[in-house]
Parts: sequence; C-alpha cells; structure tokens
Amino acid sequence: MNYNKKSVYFFCTDYERDEVAPRVLDYLKENYPLELINKKFDERNIYQYVDENNNLFTYVETDVVLSYDYDKYIPLLNEFFSDYDIAGVINWHGGEKAPDKILTVHSTGDVVGGIFAPSSPLYLRNILVSMEKNRVSNNLDDFNVMTEGTHWTGTIRGGNINLIDKYNVPLFDIEIGSTLDSWKNEKAIQILATSLQDVFSDDSDIKVLLCTGGMHFEETFSNIIINKDYKISVGHVLPNQWLVQGEYDTDEKYDYLKKCVSSIDRKIDGIVIHDNLKSGYKNQIKKLAEELNVPTFKHKKLRNPKDLPIW
Repeated sequence: MNYNKKSVYFFCTDYERDEVAPRVLDYLKENYPLELINKKFDERNIYQYVDENNNLFTYVETDVVLSYDYDKYIPLLNEFFSDYDIAGVINWHGGEKAPDKILTVHSTGDVVGGIFAPSSPLYLRNILVSMEKNRVSNNLDDFNVMTEGTHWTGTIRGGNINLIDKYNVPLFDIEIGSTLDSWKNEKAIQILATSLQDVFSDDSDIKVLLCTGGMHFEETFSNIIINKDYKISVGHVLPNQWLVQGEYDTDEKYDYLKKCVSSIDRKIDGIVIHDNLKSGYKNQIKKLAEELNVPTFKHKKLRNPKDLPIW
C-alpha cells in the first residue's frame, strides 16, 4: 500500500530498563486503533495505525532501549524501515544534573567523535510544537518542552559510535525526564503519546539553524523551535563542552562541522554561536558559514526572531 508519509517509533517494554516507553505504548494501545501486524521485529510485536491523511504510524516493541544494542538493531532497522520518513526512540531522560519535569526531543550523534545521524528539523519542530500545545491545553504548567544537545545514548553504554550514521532515516530520542515521578506522570505520558501523531502535521517551509556552544539544555535554542509564530527549527545542537572535547577549534576537525551540516536533510539558513564559545571555535564555525554562504549571529538574538538575518 502507498502511504503519504511513514514514521516508526521504538519502545523498550521492560519497566526495569525504561519507565516511560511501556507507559506510552500502553496509552497508544488504549486510545488509537492499533493493528498488530503479522511480522516480528527481533521476535517482538509490531503495531500500525493509519491516520486520516494516509500517514502510517508504526510502533515497535524492543527488549532493550534501541540505542543500547545497535550491533543487533542496525541491520534490522535497514531491513524493516529503510524507506521510512522519520524514526523515534521513546525513552526516559536522566542524569546526575539533568533537569526534571521536561518533555524533550533531540537529534542523534556523537559530537566529540564527529558522527551524526540524519536529522530532520521539520519533524523535530512538529513534535516539539505539538508537545508545547498539548502541555498548555493539559495545564501541565510545571513541565517544560525542550530540545537538547545532539547525542547518542549508546555512547555512555560503550556502543560503537561508527554505527550511528548507518541507518539513513532521521532518528530522534523522544523523552520524559528526569525522575520517577515525572516518568510516571499521566499527563506527560499522554502529551508525549499524542504528540507523536503530529510529526507530519505541518509540511510548510521552515528556516533551519545549526546551534553551537552553550549548555546541553539551552533555553533559547528550545524556545525558538516551539515559538509557533515563527517557523524556525534546528538541525543539530553542538554544546560547548563537546566542541572542546572534540577539538573543533583545529583545522583537522573542520570536517566534523561539514559532516554535521551534511547530515541535516535540508539547507541550513544560519548558524547560532553562543557567547561562551572561545574564539578558536568561533573562527572555525564562521569559516563554515562563509563556505555555506549563511549568516552567523549570537544566541541572544533568538529572543527577537523577527530581527534574525535569515529572512
């Protein structure tokens, strides 16, 4: 059957490994007409749903979080879902200094190693905008909708970063963080689950930024995406810490920046440079901007979108 667009989402259904994904999948089963299909993904169930616009939504059970075992899953992804438009891993967010009460979506890559999965700024924006709309309508006032630094959760598990770009479909982590109370929050679960269905809600033209420097969670980077009055999104976010670790101030690592841009599925319109970046890194980023013939500007300018030099 020919579909308009196709998305696939992955859910680790083991509560010992993931407190968020099984709850989201249960909500989807209870509230959408999911069909259990006659195929298995690594001996696990696959469900499907077709919306009123003939978009296919596929929901796949896994034993572990997808990024924890790419050696096994990458061949299966390419076998089952190579012709899909977007993929997402439903997951929990955590970490020693991780902010709590967040709904977050981020692109995939290892900044330090210079390996980037394909990124779709349009679909990233669609999910985040839907999350924000649903957060407001559900009065989940103590939560924030954010993007974060580009990363791959398999890195901290000792995964092979060279597998990150071996699946040619844009892949996001879609998460709730960062404590058990947040992971179990019924409204947050509902908002995440519902927002997945809006990934294809808007296909109009957008402006695309590459964001460099700053912290892992930068409010200005997130706010520009969820601002419904300006159609702006982000291809990747390269935090200051990982640019430093990756030695992006050296000519030898300039190709990392070029690889990052080439992994974004549309032309970028500008590069944001956070004030905290040192001059060596700024110089390499400005060199890239000149090569691409796009403007650079400070992150504080994102607070006044109408004045950005991208229009």
